[in-house]
Amino acid sequence: MTSTQKSRSFKTRLSRSVGLSAVILAVSGGVVFAQAVIVQGNRRVDSETIRGYAAQGGPQEIRQSLLATGLFSNVQVSRRGSQTVISVQENDTVNRVAFEGNRRLKSEVLIDQVQSKANGPLSQALIDSDVARLREVYKRAGYAATSISGRIAPLPNGRSDVVFTINESGKTGVKQINFAGNGVYSSSRLRGLMTTTESNFLSWIKTSDVYDPDRINSDLELIRRFYLKNGYADFRVVSHTDRYDDALQGWVIDVTLDEGPQYKVGNVSVDSALRDIDPASLQRYVATSAGDTYNAESVEKSLVNLTTEVSRRGYAFAQVRPRGDRDAAGRLIGITYVVDEGPRVYVERINVRGNTRTRDYVVRRELDLGEGDAYNKVMVDRAERRLNNLGFFNKVRITNEPGSAPDRVIVNIDVEDKATGSFAISGGYSTSDGVIGEVSLSESNFLGRGQFVRIAGTVGQRTQGIDFSFTEPYFLGHRIAAGIDLFSKYSDNYNTGRFESRVTGGQVRFTFPITEEFSITPRYSIYTTEIEIPNTYERPYNDCTFPIPGITPGTPGAPLGTQSGYNCLTNGEATVAVKEAEGSQLTSLVGLNFNYNSLDSVQTPRNGFIAELKPEFAGVGGDSKFLRIAADARYYKEIFDDVVGFIRVQGGHVQATSGNLRMVDHYFLGPTLVRGFAPSGIGPRDVLNDPTANALGGTTYFGGTLEMQFPIWGLPRDLGLRGAIFADAGTLFNYDGGSASLFNGCPAGSEARQFNVAIAPSQQQFQSNVACVRDKNVLRSSVGVSLLWQSPLGPIRFDYAYALTKDDGQWGTNPLTGITAKYGGDRLQAFRFSGGARF
Repeated sequence: MTSTQKSRSFKTRLSRSVGLSAVILAVSGGVVFAQAVIVQGNRRVDSETIRGYAAQGGPQEIRQSLLATGLFSNVQVSRRGSQTVISVQENDTVNRVAFEGNRRLKSEVLIDQVQSKANGPLSQALIDSDVARLREVYKRAGYAATSISGRIAPLPNGRSDVVFTINESGKTGVKQINFAGNGVYSSSRLRGLMTTTESNFLSWIKTSDVYDPDRINSDLELIRRFYLKNGYADFRVVSHTDRYDDALQGWVIDVTLDEGPQYKVGNVSVDSALRDIDPASLQRYVATSAGDTYNAESVEKSLVNLTTEVSRRGYAFAQVRPRGDRDAAGRLIGITYVVDEGPRVYVERINVRGNTRTRDYVVRRELDLGEGDAYNKVMVDRAERRLNNLGFFNKVRITNEPGSAPDRVIVNIDVEDKATGSFAISGGYSTSDGVIGEVSLSESNFLGRGQFVRIAGTVGQRTQGIDFSFTEPYFLGHRIAAGIDLFSKYSDNYNTGRFESRVTGGQVRFTFPITEEFSITPRYSIYTTEIEIPNTYERPYNDCTFPIPGITPGTPGAPLGTQSGYNCLTNGEATVAVKEAEGSQLTSLVGLNFNYNSLDSVQTPRNGFIAELKPEFAGVGGDSKFLRIAADARYYKEIFDDVVGFIRVQGGHVQATSGNLRMVDHYFLGPTLVRGFAPSGIGPRDVLNDPTANALGGTTYFGGTLEMQFPIWGLPRDLGLRGAIFADAGTLFNYDGGSASLFNGCPAGSEARQFNVAIAPSQQQFQSNVACVRDKNVLRSSVGVSLLWQSPLGPIRFDYAYALTKDDGQWGTNPLTGITAKYGGDRLQAFRFSGGARF
């Protein structure tokens, strides 16, 4: 009880002491006599209030009771015959509470931590305890060396200011995290599992090294779950101590572990005590198999699957619990899932606490039960995992307390909101495209509603764009993610096709979760593709069709092509395939995404599988008519301690459903398929106009990647730096545009294709309506190294690749220009990087 509360209690007891205001009546041996109470020294506290304490007992008891109110700095109680004399010295009243020197923590935050309040009693003891509280607040915020003192500034009329002077220190982070008893996993590996990191040269831009005992406890739970997931069923944290080291000027965390042996799964069975529930019918819902490494997460998944299925069959109060039969000698754990009728307990109330930003319903909807439903511990545990996986909270804790009746329980969900917005920047450089960068803002918990919003802008030497995305994860109150995407992207394809393009449109999508790992997303997209060919003095890419006076041979003032070898083709001309596609094209398509994801971590996966299959049909109105299907699958496996292997396969095919496929509907690929190649650097090209430009795209591609990621020896793991080596291979082929042509003047290794394009009569000696398509199904491959950095600004990746195999093109002579050169061939890009930041 605070001094202010005690003072209020004091005054309340006074109102009940009617009859004691002047004298106290004592009864002794049947004789009634009066004892006077004299009060001295009081200025603001009413005498009658003080007299009310005269019935507390002897002088010492009266004195202690009055001092406990916090209204007095000194109290003396004495007896003068039949009189009780109470002499008091009143405390001043607090005029205001002020803070000096605080910059890191605002006064509005500190005022809530102290018990000295304006208009409350002034007490040195209270000020001293407030100083201790403030030191603890600064210590938890990571500034343990901060010095704090409290002083009293007297004012007239018995009032005083309480002033806390704060000399803030630098951040006192976690200097060391030490492990003992671990032999299977290295200390650096275990530190990598923790969200708490050690202080280093990046401490000025990170907060993960700030000492927080709650976060450390959560980290120890992460370590425990890691061991249980990898077969160490006997694992336990023996002890952990947190101590502030004055010499290091920071915290030292010492953790002692007992790993125990690694177990395999023995026999697995289901035992049902419920009528009409055949154990054999539940076996397919079990996620553990004999011979597997024991995995506590698989056991939890089995419990959820079995509980959900039994509940679906009408047993709302059924409970499923695992029974382990341990064979210590053989290091086997036999698992029996016991299904029986549980206690009939109902959820009386669900309390959500600690959420300052996230709305209550965002938390509640992750529970598969509500008020009045049958209580089920397995479902509550799954809700806790879901809440943790949302990424909205620093910590989540679900506890129970008894309800108003024996068959009622109250569920308490305690959460702590965290920052969910992000700022990201990515970029790259190539000799063909120059510098390109993207800046994006995203929020995964928009306005605390759990909605995802992202807006991004792309700016580069030859590209610009903007896109917007919004996702509501619970559409109409159901576990259906509905979203909309809007985008507009401009590209200057000078180096790949001598044209400019802009794609503008949108998409509506709905994601239906089938299981925890598998989902289906139907979607509808509509967008326009505008192709424009520059035709200016600086960029005469269409002057064979529209001659430019003074530039194009045959026009007044232009150079004579026959004399100088200069003509509308050699000054840079778009392929006739692009000219045929010039203008605006509307695409309206429907598609499905089939997604499977069993990764252990979306951000930094070490184990698991993720795959996506995307069939699409364009032709629901619009100009494009095609069928398209693409697939992408990735598998991660931790080969050694913190060494992760990664395999990726991808492929796709597009086919026109009416006539030939339009050029803009082909695949254009480069480093996303094989690193070491430039954007649109792989695949068919028109080599008639330009030896290496004028990419046409292809209808079919496939590729694969092998990569191994590893820690960099000698560097602290919490720096987030990792290395990688990789090998990529893939190809893009089969251009499906134009029609067969009898033209026989194409350079060797290319095929003539005719397009419906008009050429100016004066320029037909230089360009016809024929393209010479070099379409070689050559396997491209590369090897390279990468540097991956989980920096405080976000993930950053550097790739350097060397092409092993490629289409080298072929030497030949262009019959229209007479130029001898190497025609065709892929375009390379050795270096790429990307990065991001969070706020």
